[in-house]
Amino acid sequence: MMSYALREAFNAFRRSPLLIGLSAMMIAISLFVVGLFGLAAYNIRLVIEDVEARVEIVAYLRDDASPADIRLAETDIRAFPEVRDVRHVTREQALIIARQELPEFAALFGDLEGNPLPASLEIALRPHQQGPAAVAAVAERVRMYPVVEDVTYGQEWLDTVYLLRRVAAVATAVLGSAFAAVAALIIASAIRLAIFARRDEISIMQLVGATDGFIRRPFVLEGMLTGILGALLALLLTWGAFRVLSRSVFDLQWLPPHWVFAGVIAGTLFGAAASMLAVRRHLRDV
Repeated sequence: MMSYALREAFNAFRRSPLLIGLSAMMIAISLFVVGLFGLAAYNIRLVIEDVEARVEIVAYLRDDASPADIRLAETDIRAFPEVRDVRHVTREQALIIARQELPEFAALFGDLEGNPLPASLEIALRPHQQGPAAVAAVAERVRMYPVVEDVTYGQEWLDTVYLLRRVAAVATAVLGSAFAAVAALIIASAIRLAIFARRDEISIMQLVGATDGFIRRPFVLEGMLTGILGALLALLLTWGAFRVLSRSVFDLQWLPPHWVFAGVIAGTLFGAAASMLAVRRHLRDV
């Protein structure tokens, strides 16, 4: 029975190549849009992970803080579950670092006899603890120590980066769903035409006792093959866009293999599901 279903599914490609091609193209466009936004979302996530690896909280210490109080605060903060490490930077070390990393610092403050820079605690966070909410929570706890005068962690740019990731994810879901709905309508129309073109054959099969599952199977396989074709075409389009953007705009990273595999499977299942729903609805009209 499976060989019959496969044979009939492939015959459908010869009988109505235009409709099959149009259905595959709509699936390809749907997945291509999803692929583009997925490519953007994945590279934004890589940027965020790189930013997260460098996120740290800097607690500037009061000038009158005693060494004992500073050591106590450093030990206490290091015990936070979100904290990976704490580094105490003295005023002298801060001045040396500023002169090495900021050449303009010497020009602006080179004539000063004293040291204008405060001591600080540089707090590095553990992986998966560098989101805006987690960083803000740790910063607020650190701010409560009497030896701490001020706390900074780049809240505005951290919130902006995470906002970009959320926008990319929402846009991918919305646009991908819209194109998927259009593709489903086209597949349903193609299946409906195929059913009516073969209505006499289907009626005879029903008269001789063929089950609905036996009749549906070729159409479902047809939709599945259409979905595979559309998914592979979308993969080629996404790869082409990736190569063009990487060469002409900026360096991008290709999607991970499991994302690509999930896209092909999604196209296959989408084609099969759209066909199954169309057959279930329209077979009763024959």
